[in-house]
Amino acid sequence: ARAGGSETRLLVLLMVSVAGLGSMMSSTAVVAIFIPVVMRICKNTGTAPGKLMMPMSAAALVSGMLTLVATAPNLVVNAELVRQGFEGFNFFSVTVFGLPVLALAVGYMLLTRGWLPATIRESTSQRRRPTFREFAEKYQLGGREHRVRVRPDSPLAGKRLDEVELRATGINLIALERPGRRRLDIVRPDARTELRAGDILLLDVRSSDVETAKLKDQYGVDTLILSGAGVYFSDRAQDLGMVEAIIPAESRLLGLTVLQARMRTGSGLTVIGLRRGQAVIAEHLLEEKLEVGDTLLLTGFWKDIRRFQQQSHDVVMLDMPAELDEILPAADKAPQALAVLALVVALMVFEVVPNVHAVLLGCLLLGLLRCVDMASAYRSINWPSLVLIVGMMPFSLALQRTGGV
Repeated sequence: ARAGGSETRLLVLLMVSVAGLGSMMSSTAVVAIFIPVVMRICKNTGTAPGKLMMPMSAAALVSGMLTLVATAPNLVVNAELVRQGFEGFNFFSVTVFGLPVLALAVGYMLLTRGWLPATIRESTSQRRRPTFREFAEKYQLGGREHRVRVRPDSPLAGKRLDEVELRATGINLIALERPGRRRLDIVRPDARTELRAGDILLLDVRSSDVETAKLKDQYGVDTLILSGAGVYFSDRAQDLGMVEAIIPAESRLLGLTVLQARMRTGSGLTVIGLRRGQAVIAEHLLEEKLEVGDTLLLTGFWKDIRRFQQQSHDVVMLDMPAELDEILPAADKAPQALAVLALVVALMVFEVVPNVHAVLLGCLLLGLLRCVDMASAYRSINWPSLVLIVGMMPFSLALQRTGGV
């Protein structure tokens, strides 16, 4: 957004961001983080990926010259200096060399960007996933999403969901937003969830406008403005997803109505669309009996979708949305991660503890605060680089003792 559609500002902002983040962590990890971001920017702006990928890679390489911890060789050299009795580097010793190199790299990329590949080719090796918008058009979901707030005088306040017959009026409660300490928390509703005044309900309404107005008057709710560019709750794509599934011949759901299938109870997912061949079944969806080959559009929390994908035997998953690639595994932990990063940098800058201890402390804090899990931590290790460094240390020692160096 800050680039304002300018390719020049976009390139400069990208290189500065990559170099800045790469000065605090592995350049390989930074590139892995930014690749999907760059691809999404290119898709949204129509920019050729080659115009941004090379500058991103160059900035990641230069980032190793910005701080002591930006790259492993800096730490190895510093440790060897200290071991030999010399004064080691401080955190910003290399920054005076790195900043001019970064400025030169940005300028060089601006001057030579005309030589970078400018063609945009659609990938043929992998079928493109449908988007939320395409799902909404395919299943005719337009106008069905509603956002309402429970008023203090609402009869819904203080009631559990199993005491409120919303589905009988053609209404599905997809999720609810509840004011938290710093932001609106999104809550997965179940039969025991108690509604409170101020709760924001995300509703899928299949009824007419008259019935919707009746709902507002009867239950004491205020209608809120929808966001997400008019696409079915797409502003909550980090939490809520969609998935398309088909009913196979051996499914136990055959002959049952959508209501009798109890998908919400068994999986936490809500059926919001049904197609039979090329026809969309919109009216009386809950009473429609399922047949072989019917395709269902389900919505719910991503964790429920992933669990359903692994455990379901009565439906076969067809398509996951393209938005799945943009989901952050721990988006709500960003403040904690930034605080830990600031703490580690401060410990290194002021030399409170050795650099290795500061980094280890930061890793432990990230784990304790659940910013990263053990599986992700193991996957992030660059084993070839680690084995190479460990393997070369005896070789270096042998050269030193035999007079080779």
